[in-house]
Amino acid sequence: VVLAVMLPCLDVALGQSTDPSEVDALGTIKRSLLDPMNNLENWNRGDPCTSNWTGVFCQIINDALHVTELQLFKRNLSGTLAPEVSLLSQLRTLDFMWNNLTGSIPKEIGNITTLKLILLNGNQLSGFLPDEIGNLQSLNRLQIDQNQILGPIPKSYANLRNVKHLHMNNNSLSGKIPSELWRIPLLLHLLVDNNNLSGPLPTELAKAPALKIFQADNNDFSGSSIPATYSNIKTLLKLSLRNCNLQGAIPDLSAISELGYLDLSWNKLTGPIPTNKLAPNITTLDLSHNMLNGTVPLNFSGLPNLQLLNFQNNTLKTITAAFNPPQNVTVMLYGNPVCGNSSVAPIDSLCQPQSVNQQTSKQQQDSSLICSPCPSDKNYEYNPSSPIPCFCAVPLGVGLRLKSPGITDFNPYEGAFGDSTTSLLKLYVYQLHVEHYIWEVGPRLNMHLKLFPSNTSLFNMSEVVRLRHVLAGWEITLPDIFGPYELLNFTLGSYADEYPNEASSGLSKTAMGGILASAIAAAFALSAVATVLIMRRRSRHRSRTVSKRSLSRFSVKIDGVRCFKFEEMARATNNFDLLAQVGQGGYGKVYRGTLDDGEIVAIKRAHEDSLQGSKEFCTEIELLSRLHHRNLVSLVGYCDEADEQMLVYEYMPNGTLRDHLSSKAKLSPGFGLRLHIALGASKGILYLHTDANPPIFHRDVKASNILLDSKFVPKVADFGLSRLAPVPDIEGTLAGHVSTVVKGTPGYLDPEYFLTHKLTDKSDVYSLGVVFLEMLTGMKPIEHGKNIVREVNKAYQSGNISE
Repeated sequence: VVLAVMLPCLDVALGQSTDPSEVDALGTIKRSLLDPMNNLENWNRGDPCTSNWTGVFCQIINDALHVTELQLFKRNLSGTLAPEVSLLSQLRTLDFMWNNLTGSIPKEIGNITTLKLILLNGNQLSGFLPDEIGNLQSLNRLQIDQNQILGPIPKSYANLRNVKHLHMNNNSLSGKIPSELWRIPLLLHLLVDNNNLSGPLPTELAKAPALKIFQADNNDFSGSSIPATYSNIKTLLKLSLRNCNLQGAIPDLSAISELGYLDLSWNKLTGPIPTNKLAPNITTLDLSHNMLNGTVPLNFSGLPNLQLLNFQNNTLKTITAAFNPPQNVTVMLYGNPVCGNSSVAPIDSLCQPQSVNQQTSKQQQDSSLICSPCPSDKNYEYNPSSPIPCFCAVPLGVGLRLKSPGITDFNPYEGAFGDSTTSLLKLYVYQLHVEHYIWEVGPRLNMHLKLFPSNTSLFNMSEVVRLRHVLAGWEITLPDIFGPYELLNFTLGSYADEYPNEASSGLSKTAMGGILASAIAAAFALSAVATVLIMRRRSRHRSRTVSKRSLSRFSVKIDGVRCFKFEEMARATNNFDLLAQVGQGGYGKVYRGTLDDGEIVAIKRAHEDSLQGSKEFCTEIELLSRLHHRNLVSLVGYCDEADEQMLVYEYMPNGTLRDHLSSKAKLSPGFGLRLHIALGASKGILYLHTDANPPIFHRDVKASNILLDSKFVPKVADFGLSRLAPVPDIEGTLAGHVSTVVKGTPGYLDPEYFLTHKLTDKSDVYSLGVVFLEMLTGMKPIEHGKNIVREVNKAYQSGNISE
């Protein structure tokens, strides 16, 4: 009966079509465009939403299909943007980046109240900015940079209460920067550089509640000074006012606690350089080509991130012998009287004419590995960062540009960029390779990335679609130091032939889900009474079962292991106070706690995704309770109550081995202590493999899972990924491995396990060997694209192992 009713309903639901007014609007939009590459040739066939028109994405809204995204990024389109785009009443993303559109931005866009992203940068648009865009209360990002747009910035844009990014640089905008823009409560980035703006800088920007980047280089604020009130922009990370015809003194900006980049070069600033110390985040201070006088101040020591001090071509006359900026900082004094007057010995090296030393391109890593050629049927390449040497895979190419980075030298930050980008994209670090980068005028950092699949030669197409959608839709936000980014290209390569058929143009998953839901609604309506009766009956049975299960939780007793109540755990951690948190991992958060008897413990509180059934949890506790060794962290107890599962371990006051190998460690262990730690960790792993009952493979041996007690006795920790080792069968035969899904940490993974999914005791031994290399070299397993095993092997083969 259910099927008989459902099938006709499904036919009706799948017969839904796009709103007719939106179909007409898309037709008009196409007719206003020139499409020499025929990218939009399928816009003449079928329904926009159900026939997967290129770049058209839809959802069901109010029981009808509507276009919600128009993504025509880099399609070699020209012509104009038709006003009929406003008939797409549910549009959220309007993306025509990197085409050749001409004409003006239609004022009718201001009627699309659902718009969140307007992405029109990289075209040849002209005319004035429409006031009506100020009506878009849902707008998050307005990118109209790199066009030929004229006229003033409309004051109405101060009404954009949800906008975070105003990117209007590289146009021909004129007039004043509207003082009203400070009222935008969420505005993070205001980029208006390379225009024809004039008038005084708006003092009211000092009241902007969230502003992080204000970049207004290469405008003409003739006669204007830098408002002293800008020191009140507490959130400001970057202030760049280069070549703006500014006059007067430099205000004291030392109160801006997050300031990391200050460029006031090529102006007419006078007076001394302020002597108060800038924020510790500062990387770049460029005051060159002004009329500053007096003494070079001494306030640049103790700034750990400083990269550049550029004071060239001013009238600075003196410098003291105490001038001592941090090492590796580029200091430029050429063109100042101090270079001819000073008797300070090191001054000569600072007075040579030079330009800012920005590395123009990343050098390829040399490798002595000899690899056989990759297959030639697709664009296979070796992944330089792969834990498996000579592993061939087909990458995706990504062109990315940092539009306003807060650094002068990218090299020290490449590792942090890789870590954050892969984490945001939900990839492993070794899946990203920065092939090359180059600094452009701005300065902006143009880079070409390659994304490699993990543990396989090819991405599946759903992953390709996901990655493109995340990058093109600005669904990730890079750390502040890198500023905003823009996607320049997304090169499919060997995936191009399959991509059009797999991409989610047309119906989104939500829309398809809505169609299916409406199709089966009638079927559920017919069976509702029977379903409710059955569910009620089962619910009563389940309630009895749950009650029994809850009671059984507290009846489990394991010798030597304490069972704690939730209230005891909350009391021990001051109700899981953030200050008590000492770590976080795949299992959950780790807290330092003090039990009622005064014992200090580490409490691992499982997050929701890690919760197990009570029986399985107790089985794991029973297993852990059998493990007793000087070099294993001891289990003190557990809590299994009120949808909470916690493991309580002895507390290790000296943290992890990784903490002590870090370059930021206050005290680095000597060779003798390192040898002591290596031997202890080895004994702990050996116990798990040979003496534990049953034997256990750890599966995630790494420096951060080796803890150190008050006497620096090493103890292996974190068995959250552990698997039981094979045991002899009834005939005494012992399997050599356990087949399992690959788990562990990149850089420590055994290559054989990575490829075959066969876990053996040798997998743990390999990982422990990587830890030993860390202890000997100080390197991380994967850092700046270098794999520690590969680097040590190269040094050994070249005879430079002692280096």
